Amino acid sequence: MNKVKVLFFATLRDPAGSKSIEVDVPVDMTVQGLKDKLARDYPKLRQAMETVLVAINREYAFDEAILPEAAEVAMFPPVSGG
Repeated sequence: MNKVKVLFFATLRDPAGSKSIEVDVPVDMTVQGLKDKLARDYPKLRQAMETVLVAINREYAFDEAILPEAAEVAMFPPVSGG
């Protein structure tokens, strides 16, 4: 198993119930796999996981990216500006 730290920003903190959590995941888990796991484990986050932006170790990542060992995974709601 691989332990990753997940950081929640902005409007994701309330439904997550915390600003960060540590999660045990399989060694070959992808970003999408983590999002699916969080949606199951934290039902209030389910809808947000469909549009969340993800960074692994401070670099944006796509759904198919594999989570490195002891990664720091940051999750942000989509941002719009004008």
